Amino acid sequence: MTDTGPDQERLRRWRLLLGGASGDLGALDEDDRRRDSALTGLYGGGAPTAATDAPDGSGRRSAGLGGSSPVLHRWLGDIRTYFPTSVVQVMQKDAVDRLGLRQLLLEPELLKSVEPDVSLVGTLISLSGAIPARTRETARAVVRKVVEDIERRLAERLFNAVHGAIDHAKRTNRPRLSDVDWARTIRANLKHYQPEQRTVVVQDLKGNTRRSRAASLKDVILLVDQSGSMAESIVYSAVMGASLASLRAVDTKLVVFDTEVVDLTEDLKDPVDLLFATQLGGGTDINRAVAYGQSLVRRPTDTVMVLISDLYEGGVARELQRRVRELVQSGVTVVVLLALSDSGTPAYDHELAAKLSELGAPAFACTPDRFPDLLATALRKEDVTAWAERNEIPVGR
Repeated sequence: MTDTGPDQERLRRWRLLLGGASGDLGALDEDDRRRDSALTGLYGGGAPTAATDAPDGSGRRSAGLGGSSPVLHRWLGDIRTYFPTSVVQVMQKDAVDRLGLRQLLLEPELLKSVEPDVSLVGTLISLSGAIPARTRETARAVVRKVVEDIERRLAERLFNAVHGAIDHAKRTNRPRLSDVDWARTIRANLKHYQPEQRTVVVQDLKGNTRRSRAASLKDVILLVDQSGSMAESIVYSAVMGASLASLRAVDTKLVVFDTEVVDLTEDLKDPVDLLFATQLGGGTDINRAVAYGQSLVRRPTDTVMVLISDLYEGGVARELQRRVRELVQSGVTVVVLLALSDSGTPAYDHELAAKLSELGAPAFACTPDRFPDLLATALRKEDVTAWAERNEIPVGR
């Protein structure tokens, strides 16, 4: 387009928004025709048929991506070329949901073309039993890339939060070398600075007495609902669980459940294996899962149990409440996360959430970025409800 003034730019945007239904708002250049074709293929409004070629600006949006792998491959390439990553991820999710492309995404050539994200991982693990042999390694590579991205973003924060919460006790002037707080030590010894040598002579070490391993060890039990609506939470739980399992300061158990309960603690060494061991979908028996979690408690006052579920109980809700009451009264810190995701608070059982909160097990949704601080608060035996309120998170409503 030769005219790039503000009026023409507004017309261009309206033309892309409205598609062919825009009438004669104006023609599109080659790049915009490809953008329009990508949008038409997904949001055309008609039944999914064969994808159109780049439109000339006169047709209406009624095409779909169809069942052709080459056409879908080209579409995936186009959206990655013409839209930012955040938009690409939304469009991929919409394509899977709106156009029924789950089976097509089991083709290795197509998987190599997609932008990996948590939503795609949820789709792949929900289809894990149907993934053909030729696609398994590609699917695992996609899942591993997302897992590694999450680990890079959150693992160090989780490590620092956990160790900050339980590894240090009172300050001392005679710390072991590994426990020296060098920033405090340098500040305390600045008066001994030697200008000639341009160095500080350390006369007083500052640090923390580290509790013995037996005294510092805490137990963390993660109970994760694997019903279909909790896919994103499962992805983050697997990564968080694997990161926690690598810390000597805590002993971590990870249990997934629907109407059955499966202990995946042995798979924590590899979150990708763990994710492919889950079975998304099915019913939910939260009471049964909490009963199993209760059997894992060795030292109640040193245990944090995190139940990650939307609380749509298919089991006995009254029994669930009784078990949670017993756990809290025994000294276990129980936290209920309605979601562990970046997608906001999901639909959940408000009545059960309120009842569990009243029993001392605060229920709220939590983003992955906030989870390390939440866990540190729980490990310190501080008020989790107060923490949520400080972070403007509604609890048990």
